[in-house]
Amino acid sequence: MSPQPGHFVGSDVGMAQDGRETGFRYQQPPLLVSVRPRTGCGFMGDLTDKELKNLKPRAKLYKVTDRDGMHAAVTPTGVISFRYQYRVNGRQEVLTIGRYSAEAARKLTRAPEALEYGMDVSLAEARTLLARARRQVERGESPSKAKVEKRTASAEALTFGGWAEAYFKHKADPKSGAEKLADSTLAMRRSVYDRAIAGELSKLKLAEVTPQRLKRLCDEVKGKRGPAVAVHVREVVLLVFRHAQGSGLDVSNPAESIRTSAIATFEPRDRALSPSEVRAVLAALEHVTAAPTLRSAVKFVLLTGVRKSEFIDATWKEIDFAAARWTIPAERMKAGKAHVVPLSDQALDILTAFRTMFGASRYLHPGRYDGDTPISNATLNRVIDAVVERIREDDSDFQSFGVHDLRRTFSTGLNRAKFDDRWIEMSLAHAPRNRIAAVYNVNRYLAERNIMLQCWADMLDAWVKGESAKEVIADAKRRAAEVHDDELDDDL
Repeated sequence: MSPQPGHFVGSDVGMAQDGRETGFRYQQPPLLVSVRPRTGCGFMGDLTDKELKNLKPRAKLYKVTDRDGMHAAVTPTGVISFRYQYRVNGRQEVLTIGRYSAEAARKLTRAPEALEYGMDVSLAEARTLLARARRQVERGESPSKAKVEKRTASAEALTFGGWAEAYFKHKADPKSGAEKLADSTLAMRRSVYDRAIAGELSKLKLAEVTPQRLKRLCDEVKGKRGPAVAVHVREVVLLVFRHAQGSGLDVSNPAESIRTSAIATFEPRDRALSPSEVRAVLAALEHVTAAPTLRSAVKFVLLTGVRKSEFIDATWKEIDFAAARWTIPAERMKAGKAHVVPLSDQALDILTAFRTMFGASRYLHPGRYDGDTPISNATLNRVIDAVVERIREDDSDFQSFGVHDLRRTFSTGLNRAKFDDRWIEMSLAHAPRNRIAAVYNVNRYLAERNIMLQCWADMLDAWVKGESAKEVIADAKRRAAEVHDDELDDDL
């Protein structure tokens, strides 16, 4: 590989009479260095535009020195950039001043205030920026850090419309992996943005999209286009801001200050998942971004049919692994009576995992940062929200649901299977009004409920596999019908 005019490449080392090395060395790959011969205390002729135009790409990046710590780096693709190597506050840093532009070299040199690091520049303009960088270093400032901060500030100056386009591009890109949205979902959100948001918010800076402005827009859209579109307006704004935050922007999300219910509510509020929806939920649950134990917690609530608060505040002293029971004390029950929950094999497996992870805590599932407190009231809701969003990537019409709807699904599923409604009501802690009958039935139905809850867990497994649960249900009913009085756990 021949050297460029006015340069040499290689090594020519000799020894002077005073013992010093003479000649020149060049660095080993991957960086090839062309060093300009010295005369006196300076370089013999600084870089010229003619030399820069004649620099040719090589197999590996190499650099050609200029002056005052600046050099021209030539990439294998032929791009020439000016770089300044310096030391500040004990650190060695390199600033990319800008890319060499032959076109810029043919034009009049721009005023210093018009120049910024990273621009396409001529050689003369690069030296002007070099002088600026050297002054910054002399003041103990890092020009490289200042460049990054200016770029960040420039990004912050992007309009909401710019960030919306960045969000849609990211969500449509196959390289985004799990972040990529289904075409139908993306098209729906793009339609909402184009029709109801862009005209009002696209030209605003992010900081100008306040909760008050967004709420006013949602109210206007609700009156003009209906409540469903208004709710989606909030959702799209929420997601665009989350994308900006995920890109490193320190900005508050105005949509988080507005509850969906403040825009519109939808009936019916009661929601029970069908077998196919249960299958979709449990499949999506395995892929959402949440701790594995939180995903298991959602499934545990579905398996047991308990209220959210009953699970959140549950402690290990309430669990009897040997008897496969969970006894919730009266003070934690809505009806003020202790409630016994038979535990299926699947529920016990989840509890075993919890015990392994959280054995040092008294709670079945403690908070993330403090083992002495339970998870927050909103934690499971956030996991379910992520599940719904995941499902909507393929089914935009999938209705949202909450933690309490898992309890409703538990009840509806067992009623559809035609289990004895007394067993179901007892499992939901809906005790009979007759106090004597209530005490008796707690004992009388425990064996039957144990069979029924194991059946429920097996039903869920069948649905996840896409199989019918009819045989599982029939077998459970047959065994429950064979329960005898001598199987009562607390006889007279």
